[in-house]
Amino acid sequence: MERTEYEVMAAVESRHWWYGGMRAIAAALLDEVYPGRRDLRILDAGCGTGGNVVFLQRYGCVTAVDLAPEAALFGAERLRSRLARATVLALPFADSCFDLVTSFEVLYHRGVPDESVALRETWRVLRPGGRVLLRLPAFEWLRGRHDSAVHGRRRYTTNEVRELLQQQGFVVERISYVNTLLLPLPLTQRLIERLLPDVHRNGSDLQLPPAILNEALRWPLAAEAAWIARGRTFPVGLSVICRARKVRGGDPGIAN
Repeated sequence: MERTEYEVMAAVESRHWWYGGMRAIAAALLDEVYPGRRDLRILDAGCGTGGNVVFLQRYGCVTAVDLAPEAALFGAERLRSRLARATVLALPFADSCFDLVTSFEVLYHRGVPDESVALRETWRVLRPGGRVLLRLPAFEWLRGRHDSAVHGRRRYTTNEVRELLQQQGFVVERISYVNTLLLPLPLTQRLIERLLPDVHRNGSDLQLPPAILNEALRWPLAAEAAWIARGRTFPVGLSVICRARKVRGGDPGIAN
């Protein structure tokens, strides 16, 4: 990502409605299979400035990797000794050493030209029966200026995410679109960007909105988290979230 995006992320990710809402949705999927667990060995693959590392500590011991020097620079307080500077294409860990690998908005970056390589590495470091929780931006027709700012390479459908995971031997347990109820907002923004391409907005999409608006925007994502926790899905949304499992005895690269 651009350096300025890391700066903004570090400043707002503990308070911004989007980060809080996405963590609530992730928690709904994790609590379903790890109720009461505090002993998991977890890898956050592509940790950014570390906000999700703090969130994941409720489930166990968290290790983080990120290739960008800005991750260590702006996330130093959150990450401390947890961070290894490495690419998700070559994880510096032994085989079968993690119970859970998380990857939030990482595999779509230009720095990951082939998702299958990263997913094979995820498979390798997971223990048999371990899980991956993956979140990616949805639908190419929702591409906008923010994708350019964060060096986004592509966007995905649920079918594409499912196929990528199954090709590496994972069994998909849950998959859905999310950030659905607020979809009219980014749709309007993308339309404006296309109709008025010469109009440049100042600042990042991740800037913290006024306190009242920030609080109001939390509620739709909280409702989505509750819906996901009930085992339901959404047919469309700004992101795809998926939880998949490494089947015991499976082979990477062979769909189950």
